[in-house]
Amino acid sequence: MADVLPHSLFTDFDIELFKAGKHYRLFDKFGSHLLTRDGQEGTYFSVWAPNAKQVSVTGDFNYWNDQEHLLKVRWDSSGIWEGFIPGIQQGALYKYKIQSQEGTYTEKADPYARRCEHPPSTASVVWKDHYEWKDTDWQQNRGEKNSLTAPFSVYEVHLPSWRKKPGENRSLSYYELADELVAYLKEMEFTHVEFMPVMEFPYDPSWGYQITGYFAPTSRLGYPEELKYLIDQLHQNGIGIILDWVPSHFPEDAHGLGNFDGSHLYEHPDKRRGYHPDWKSLIFNYGRNEVKSFLISNAIYWLQNYHIDGLRVDAVASMLFLDYSREEGEWEPNIYGGNENLEAIEFLKELNLEVYKSFPDVQMIAEESTSFSGVSKPVFLGGLGFGMKWMMGWMNDTLLYFQKETVYRNYHHNDISFSLTYAFAENFLLPLSHDEVVHGKGSIIGRMPGDEWQQFANLRLLYCYMFTHPGTKLLFMGSEFGQHAEWDFNDQLDWYVLEYKFHYGVKQLVKELNALYKKEEALYKHQFDQQGFEWISYDDHENSVLSYIRKGEHEKDWVIVICNFTQVPRTDYRIGVPKKGSLTEIFNSDADRFAGSEMSCTTKVKIEKIGWQGRTHSASVELPPLAVRMFKIS
Repeated sequence: MADVLPHSLFTDFDIELFKAGKHYRLFDKFGSHLLTRDGQEGTYFSVWAPNAKQVSVTGDFNYWNDQEHLLKVRWDSSGIWEGFIPGIQQGALYKYKIQSQEGTYTEKADPYARRCEHPPSTASVVWKDHYEWKDTDWQQNRGEKNSLTAPFSVYEVHLPSWRKKPGENRSLSYYELADELVAYLKEMEFTHVEFMPVMEFPYDPSWGYQITGYFAPTSRLGYPEELKYLIDQLHQNGIGIILDWVPSHFPEDAHGLGNFDGSHLYEHPDKRRGYHPDWKSLIFNYGRNEVKSFLISNAIYWLQNYHIDGLRVDAVASMLFLDYSREEGEWEPNIYGGNENLEAIEFLKELNLEVYKSFPDVQMIAEESTSFSGVSKPVFLGGLGFGMKWMMGWMNDTLLYFQKETVYRNYHHNDISFSLTYAFAENFLLPLSHDEVVHGKGSIIGRMPGDEWQQFANLRLLYCYMFTHPGTKLLFMGSEFGQHAEWDFNDQLDWYVLEYKFHYGVKQLVKELNALYKKEEALYKHQFDQQGFEWISYDDHENSVLSYIRKGEHEKDWVIVICNFTQVPRTDYRIGVPKKGSLTEIFNSDADRFAGSEMSCTTKVKIEKIGWQGRTHSASVELPPLAVRMFKIS
């Protein structure tokens, strides 16, 4: 048996803070760390396994012999096993072989590993990168770009399937994405990109949502420093990065966190609270302090070490409710008899408090689909403390409305206007995400009724309505050019369709909508505030027309929006306006460059002193079929 020397990174470690669940930088201590001790180079290992009787490090350096390098348990009853092994260098493969108090054995990857083997191999890799960041300008000005009063338009990407390498049928690497994806985002004028999970995961069809390596970027696309290079290039080109983060569940794979030391260490021991029936995966024990420290440390790790600008927290609703996707008898009420998961709620509050304390200029975004109150309200006001929440109600109502043949839309007019009755209850982000183009749902364009012209006019109308509706925006890749096929994680997007005018027209429309959103203060300054929105008319169900004003600080910045949700042109449609002058068109989704009909060529409309819709002035405008026109008063 080789020597494992008693070097420790825990000499200045507050064990009581760890036990209390208040240590949020565990990655500095746990895992494998290259260092020099008494002139000897090697690797220090530490792992939390309180139910272990014996823990050894096995790897390619000892022929996976579980008796060669035994770790030693600390004297302080923390359950931490540690030791320094000389000679182990960068790139070494390793796992922990754990014998439980009951005599069972498990072989586990390192929960804190910075790099993992390429799946299906499952070993951890000793790794320390030396990347030198060049995004100082972005970091110094991030607060302005990430502000709730700034334009925030997100392009959601599954990196392995965005584009394949021509002739090789493989995903682009992080380095290659730093050229192609960055250039595309810049061309399309998105302010942010959201990466679906990039942490290491074993099973491709999970899209990254079943994580085994929480601190390691997937090796499918390259090395950790190559992901940092991609992020750095995005920042240098003025684009923020949101990272999908999954604290809601984890897979049962043998090398993962489940049954880690022969006990339910990370997962809740009660299957009613520790097993997710939808995803056949395990649920973290949010009431265990060390698990809370693990998760919050992981969030901090990505924000600190990878310069991430925000986290989109996956499946928050499944965390908040004990009866989520469970039938009667499959769940147990909390101590007050309710269905809220009180421990998960406290965890989310702690998470957001610590993140915003350490990184006040990032954004925490909740994917939360229920009416749970105060998701994006501060913790001191009784909320969960997120910066934004996905507006799932808007997404569902809007897509259902747009699926209807236009002749029936007048009977469902309330469905398209209803979202404004609660639009300011939370800081809402409007999502058309990957979840809307999978599992047989088809594509967004595939939901649109009518012939080809009408389908694409409807899609342009949908995006204009989305970009002028209060709230921030998110589009999943492929939707920005109207891909017909449902998303396939094994293939790339259908880039070839951009040879056709309708697809190219939608792409051009999204590009110009992003530019307009960034240019017109009225579209973003008060995007979470009633002050930024005023109806002109919400009740014209007979014509299926909505008209409203988006407001900035000054009247000269206001944008008047008129949406015609049918294919019937309106040649003399009168709207009430707030003052005299003339209407100057700033956007028309029916323009020829978007593959529209270019029905209306009049870009300036006189305002008349004719009372209408409760206002002293009004104007008569042409409304093209299935189109949105936007004006400013001059």
